[in-house]
Amino acid sequence: MEHLLNSAQMRACDARTIEHFGIPSLVLMERAALACADALCREGVFDTAKVLVACGSGNNGGDGFCLARILHERGVEAELFFAGNPEKLTKDARIQKTICEAYGLSFCKNPQFSEYTCIVDALFGVGLSREVTGAYREWIEQINESQTPVLAVDIPSGISADTGKVIGAAVRAKMTVTFAFRKIGHVLYPGAEYCGTVKLCQIGITPESLCEQPLIHAVTREAFSWLPPRHKDSNKGTYGKALIVAGTKNMSGAAFMAAKAAYRTGAGLVRILTEESNRVCLQTLLPEAIMDTLTTSPEAMQPQEADSFTALEAVHWAKAACIGPGYGTLPWKKELLIQMLHHLRGPLVLDADGLNLLADESEILETIPVPVILTPHPGEMARLLHCAVGDVTGDPISVCRDFAKAHKVICVLKGARTVISDGEEAWINETGNDGMATGGSGDVLAGIITGLLAQGCAPLQAAILGVFVHGMGGDLAKEKSSARGMLAGEIIEALQYIFYEPAQTPAEKTEE
Repeated sequence: MEHLLNSAQMRACDARTIEHFGIPSLVLMERAALACADALCREGVFDTAKVLVACGSGNNGGDGFCLARILHERGVEAELFFAGNPEKLTKDARIQKTICEAYGLSFCKNPQFSEYTCIVDALFGVGLSREVTGAYREWIEQINESQTPVLAVDIPSGISADTGKVIGAAVRAKMTVTFAFRKIGHVLYPGAEYCGTVKLCQIGITPESLCEQPLIHAVTREAFSWLPPRHKDSNKGTYGKALIVAGTKNMSGAAFMAAKAAYRTGAGLVRILTEESNRVCLQTLLPEAIMDTLTTSPEAMQPQEADSFTALEAVHWAKAACIGPGYGTLPWKKELLIQMLHHLRGPLVLDADGLNLLADESEILETIPVPVILTPHPGEMARLLHCAVGDVTGDPISVCRDFAKAHKVICVLKGARTVISDGEEAWINETGNDGMATGGSGDVLAGIITGLLAQGCAPLQAAILGVFVHGMGGDLAKEKSSARGMLAGEIIEALQYIFYEPAQTPAEKTEE
C-alpha cells in the first residue's frame, strides 16, 4: 500500500533527510525545482511561452525561485512575482531569490495573471496552517479568475495537506507536482479536485527518512493479493455461504443487488432472507439464490416465532452475513436484528437500515461475538454519532477511525473517497466515479464485501479489497457507457471482467 503523509510527517521526513542522511536542503530544493521544470516543459500540458512564477517567503517559494532560474536557463521567458514578506524569507528561499536577482530575472509587483500562458503556484506549500486572507486571498482569487493554467508546487496554495480542505481560498491547479510521498490533501476532496493531475516525483527523500510508520494509506492493486484462491478440485461449498438479510415490501432491489454482487464476487452459495412479498420477484431475478421469507405483520412489535426460527437457522448456516440493505425499520425488524446479531457464526456486514436501527443503541456493536464491518454513508454515520453530516464530511478519516476504535469494528465510511479503518490505521480508496452516485450502489458494495468474507478473506482485507473492487466496477462501467445514467446493475456486471484477472482488466491486457 502507498503511504499518505500529513504536513508534520513530511516536515519530519525532510529534516531527517537533511540532518541524518546529510543531503543539503539546497540540493533537495534544486531537485524539486528540476522536477517541476521537467513537468512544465515536457508533459505537453502547458504553454510555456510566458510563465509567471508566484513565490511566497517559505521553502515552497524557494522552490519557485529555483524553478524560475532553471526555466531562464532553458530559454523560457519566466517572470517572478514575490508575494511574500522579505523579512520572513527562509534561509534557502533567500539564497534562491538572490541567485535569481544575480541572473537578472524579471520581477513584477502587480501582475495581470491573464497575460501569462501559465502560472506556477509556489506561494505556501504543505506548511499552511492558517486561513488565507487579505492580499493573498485576493491574488489567489485573481489567479483562478484568469483561467490561466496553473502548475502547483507540492500542493495548491490554500489546500490543507492534512485534510484536503480549502482554508479560506485555494488555487485551482491543472497539475500538481509533489515530492517523495503524496499527502492526504492530494487525495481527499475537495483537495483532489483543486490539485488536478498529481505527479509524484522522487528527489532523494526515501522511506528510510520516515520518522514513524504512517497510519494513512492509499489502496492500491496490491489488495488483489488478498483475494482467496480458486481450486480446480472444488465445489460450491468450497467458496463459502453468504447470507443476505435484506428487502422489505417494495424494496426487493436492495436484496437482489447485494445477493448478485456476492455471487459475482465468487461466493459459492448465496441465501436471501427477505419478506414474503419479495419472493416471486427475487426468484425470477436471481434463481441461483436460496430463498427464505418472513411473514410477520407490519403492525407487530415482535417477530413471529416461526420467523425468528427461520432467521436464526439462516445465520447458523452462513459463513458470512450481510444485514440491512432495504431491510426496513419496523419495530419487529429491530427485534429480529438483535436476535440475529447474537447468534452469528461468521463475520457480519451491517449496512443501511441495519445501521439506522442501531443509531440509538450503537453500544450493541461491542457485544456482537463476530467481526463486524459497518458501511455507512455520511448521513448514516451522522445518525450513529448524533452529529451534523458536515461534521462527518469535514474530517472523514478521524470520524471513521475514532468510531471504529470506540466500537471495536471495521468502519467503511462511504463517499467520493471512501475511508476504511480498523481504529488504528486508515485506507483511502481512489477508484470509482460520480456515476456510482446512484440507487443500489451501496447494496452492491455490501454484497461484494460479504462475498469476499464468505470465501475466507480476512475482515479488514475484505473491506479494503471490496471497496477497491467496487470502484473498479464503476470505472469499467463508465468506460463501457458513461457516468451519467449508470445503473448499479452495471457495476455488478463489470465484476466478472475485473475478476477475470486480478491484476488487470481485459482493457488493460489489450493495451499490452
